[in-house]
Amino acid sequence: MVIPILAAAVRLSWVLVEFPYLVRHKVRPAKNWDKNSGRLWDAANLSEILGMVLGFAGIGRMQTSTRAIGICGLALLITGIIVRSTAIKTLGKYFTGTVLIKDDHILIRKGLYKYVRHPAYTGALLAHLGLGLSFSNWFALGFSTIPFIAVVAYRMRVEEQALTEAFGSEYVAYAQTSKRLIPRIY
Repeated sequence: MVIPILAAAVRLSWVLVEFPYLVRHKVRPAKNWDKNSGRLWDAANLSEILGMVLGFAGIGRMQTSTRAIGICGLALLITGIIVRSTAIKTLGKYFTGTVLIKDDHILIRKGLYKYVRHPAYTGALLAHLGLGLSFSNWFALGFSTIPFIAVVAYRMRVEEQALTEAFGSEYVAYAQTSKRLIPRIY
């Protein structure tokens, strides 16, 4: 039970660091670029809580190699948070909780953005997969990953439409030289 408790503490720390940043840098966009993807992201976060509760209750517990799975999950959780934090730091003032294009927006192509267009989503997906695995529980894994996979797929489409509209051929050229989430693969 130690690994799930550690994972829950890491997840809570992640929220306590990222949420105030999002609130502090909230911007009212002139145009609705987001198309409710931010609300869907919030709903996915809420569903994750249900998975964690079921994980702590032991409902849906994996039956084999639970300690090894939990340790791997905790490592993925921490790695994902580091990747996401690095991507957020690289974006700086352009990182927001909703999809939007600021008046002075520029296209970022440095750091992790040299290799993938959405490294913050890569990090989030790794972290949520890790959280689910750290509980060694099928429900925790499902509620931590499936909603985020769906939301990230939708949100990437929304974001890429906004960036294409805002930056035109510059973004199209960038998209041709970088993958979405996994360098050289996807």
